[in-house]
Amino acid sequence: MSSSTVARAMRLLAELGQGERSLEQLAAVLEVHKSTVLRLLRPMEDERMVQRDAAHRYRLGPQLFALAGLALEQRGIRAVAAPHLAELNAATGQTVHLAAYEGGEVVYIDKYDSRQPVRMYSRIGLRAALHCAAVSKVLLADLPLTTRQDVVRQIEFTPYTANTLTTPEALLAELETVAAQGWAQDRAEHESYINCLAVPVRDVTGRVVAAVSVSAPDVLLSHRQVLALLPELRATAAAISADCGLAAH
Repeated sequence: MSSSTVARAMRLLAELGQGERSLEQLAAVLEVHKSTVLRLLRPMEDERMVQRDAAHRYRLGPQLFALAGLALEQRGIRAVAAPHLAELNAATGQTVHLAAYEGGEVVYIDKYDSRQPVRMYSRIGLRAALHCAAVSKVLLADLPLTTRQDVVRQIEFTPYTANTLTTPEALLAELETVAAQGWAQDRAEHESYINCLAVPVRDVTGRVVAAVSVSAPDVLLSHRQVLALLPELRATAAAISADCGLAAH
């Protein structure tokens, strides 16, 4: 299999990761004939990486999700954090996330949904916005200053809400605050009705290896009430860090 074939197959999977697509839509993405797309899809169908429904629309298949689950399980921090995240979720009733910084991106590696009917957009495997997600601020704040500055300069500052930080200067200033206080917040910066707090998880060396957060819609908890969850959130992160080998101070 040539490198160009593999690249095209990966592009198809990435496109299907955004939702189901027709053969015509996939052909348009690759700018090739439908027959070429079919040749790429057939072996992936055989391996259950993709599925086709009765209307001949394609979606990601169960084998891909199984592999994704195995990959996530191999990230040791997820297994270590799981019981603590579940406990925090049960105690607060709100959405709890675990995120990690990998290859210049912040990715949600675990999520415990709120018991409430109002749900967040996030899902395991989704990238978090670097300039406005609380978990991203925690993880970026731990980077060496020059690296942090380089990363921030490359961010596309999409203004999701009226509260979104929209300049490198504003984000860098906030990251200094986060580094100093040891926690970050997203005060309706990505979703206009969601408030979020995040704190770092550290390994045996003291390095930040993940961020854990708790989020709630303002129809359930005010910003002040979300801030009141900070001690519980910090206790959860401290317990995870201890299980990662960090000595108590």
